Order: sequence, then C-alpha cells, then structure tokens
Amino acid sequence: MRRVEDKRAMGSRWLLMLALLAAAAVFAAGCGGDDDDGGASQDAVQEQAPEDPAAEEQAPEEPASEEQAPEEPIAEEPVEFTNVTYQLGWLAGNGVLGEVVAKRMGWYEEEGIVLKIDPGGPSIDGVAQVASGRALIGQLSSSPSAMLAVSQGIPLQVFAVGTPEHPYAFFSKAETPLDSPQDMRGLVVGTQATGVILVEALLAANDMTRDDLGSLETVGGDITPLLTDQVDVFTGWVTNVGQLSQVPDRNTLRLWDAGVPLYAHIYYAGTDTIENNPEVLAGWLRATARGWEFATENTEEAVQMLIDEYPDLEFESQLAGAQILLGVKENAGVEALGGFGWFDLEVWQEQIDRWDNLGQFDADAPAIDRVVTTAILEAADR
Repeated sequence: MRRVEDKRAMGSRWLLMLALLAAAAVFAAGCGGDDDDGGASQDAVQEQAPEDPAAEEQAPEEPASEEQAPEEPIAEEPVEFTNVTYQLGWLAGNGVLGEVVAKRMGWYEEEGIVLKIDPGGPSIDGVAQVASGRALIGQLSSSPSAMLAVSQGIPLQVFAVGTPEHPYAFFSKAETPLDSPQDMRGLVVGTQATGVILVEALLAANDMTRDDLGSLETVGGDITPLLTDQVDVFTGWVTNVGQLSQVPDRNTLRLWDAGVPLYAHIYYAGTDTIENNPEVLAGWLRATARGWEFATENTEEAVQMLIDEYPDLEFESQLAGAQILLGVKENAGVEALGGFGWFDLEVWQEQIDRWDNLGQFDADAPAIDRVVTTAILEAADR
C-alpha cells in the first residue's frame, strides 16, 4: 500500500510540475524575450524619426546655407571710378613708358581710376591745363619749371619725381674732349632756347661765365649743327637716341655729373587736388610705380605696349631710349631715396637756391614746402 501511495504521490508531484512548466511557457510566450524588446524599441525609434518636425526642418538648412555663400558679392556696391586726365609737358615717348604699361595692364582701374593721357607739345601749356582743372595730374620734363610756376603764384605742388637724375647732357664728337665743364672753354656751344638757362647753371656751378666759352648759340632740336661743325658742343637728352645715333663716336657729359642736380619727369597737381583728393593721387602713383617696375623687368614688352598706344613711334629707337632711361633711374639710387617717386628735399632746396642766384624768379624764391610735398608718397606707401 505504501508503495502504491508513494507512486501516487510521486505521480501527483510530476503532474504539478508539468502544470507549472506549461503555465510558465504560456506566460513567457505572452510577454516575449529581451531580444524582441530591443528590436521593438529600435523599430519604434526608426519609425518616429521622420515624424519629428524639428528634424524635418533642420535637415535641408545646412546645404542651403552653403549654396548662399557665393551670392554675397552680388550685394556689394559697384566700384566707382574716377576719370583722371594726365597732362604731359611734351610729346609722348619712353618718358611715359610706365604709365602706358599700367594703363594697358588695367592697374589704374584696380585703383578706381580711368586714365586719359594728353600729350603736350610746343603750343600746349601743360601747367595751365592742370591749374585750370582741365587735367588732374601733370608731368613736367624738368624740375625748374615747377619752381618757376610756383614763384609766379600758380597753385600747384610736386608730389613725386619720375627720374631722380636728369638725363640732360652735353655732346661732342670723339675728337673734341668733354670730360668736364672746363673742357668747354673756348668752344662753341649750341643749345635750344629752353636750354640756355641750363648752360648758365652749369657755368655758375663751375665758376665759369659765358666769356669762358667761344660762344653760346641758340639752335633747334636737330643735331645737324654738330654734324656740320657749326658748333663744338650740342645739348639734349641722353635718351634721344634717334638724333644721337648720327654721332656714334661721341663724348657725353651729363648735367647732373657736371654739378647741377636737377630732376626729370616731375609729377604735380593743383594744391586743391593734393588737399582734397590725396587718395586718388596715391592710387595713381601706386599703379604708375607698378608700370615702371614691369617696364624694368620686361622692357621689350613694355615698349611694344607704348607702340600699340602711339603707333607713330618707332620701336627700335624707343627701346634704346627706354633702356638708357631705365639705367638712369636704376643708377640714381631710387630705393635709397625710398622707392619710386621719392626725392631728396636737399636737392630741391639746392635747385631753388641756384635758380634764385641766377635771377630766375621775378619775385622772392618760393619756399620749398610750397614747391613740393611728400604727403602723397606717404599715403601711397600705406
């Protein structure tokens, strides 16, 4: 009986255990496992992401801001250009090589300037053009012209110098020595009407007078009097190779080396312009300096630009003259002065004093600060 009861008891326990296992299985099936929970939770996040209004609005904003960046220049103000007339003291040639280069390269436009170059000539008073406002900037061949204009009450000032050693010189044939002014004693000197005062300056600087010369004759610009022995000495610029090539074996004495320091290619403007429009002059000067720098490094290309601008000029003679002029500029120690356009105030004062001693001023000699200013050079360097 006990065994039967034991078997019955054991059977009951097994039945109870099976029932509990079955109930647990049903419960587990209804609740699910951990992997299902994770999957269900992930699916829920993925389904909700597109429904997030903030996410939908922000997503396209980043690429849109990148596309807007190139549109910023459209809103910029258009560049305003200043029309500038540049009046030359004489006919165009290699003396405006840098200006022509800067014009054709577009460097004046980069400074907000549209440049017009007006050549001068024997019947054109360039100083009057600038003083009257018909031209904003002027160029003079020689520094004394500026000093004389200021002494006459014309309101202008020199703001830069293109060539800091004047190319004016005295020439003789090979058989006539010309190493110093003393060699001119007893010789017939031929010069143009505008060069008489330069001969006088050379004589005064070397303790000489006209009486020390054989004679002083006024001649034209043609070198024929020297070729035909009408004169022993002829005056002109060392850059005038067209004339000088007719005397291949010649002696040359520069005015600068003979004790008369003068400047050439003088840049000037009215005093009102210098006071009220210094930024225009400074921009013009920066572009001009770039033009001359390019001409120094690319002379043949620069001369071709000059010929393109003025087709009546002859390439070979302009090239030869430009090479001489650039050599003068380089040897003048422009960098030592401060760079293109700079000058020595002591040289200016010496010129004023010399012309005063020669009686060239109708009134008192002009003060140096009325003749020149460094304000534009300083502004251009900033």
